Amino acid sequence: MTEPDPIPDKKKTAPTESAGLPRMSFDSLCDGKTEILITHGDAVYRLRQTSLGKLILTK
Repeated sequence: MTEPDPIPDKKKTAPTESAGLPRMSFDSLCDGKTEILITHGDAVYRLRQTSLGKLILTK
């Protein structure tokens, strides 16, 4: 039998809600598409959803 970790891993205990930050679904952002372009200053980023449901952000 293994002993529980006395110091929890921060990745395991990350808060599910970020206080005060807006929250929206990817579906509401992309309107049914699998990728969107996001501008930040002069840069353009591509946010896409993989076939496994993961999100990838590239410049």
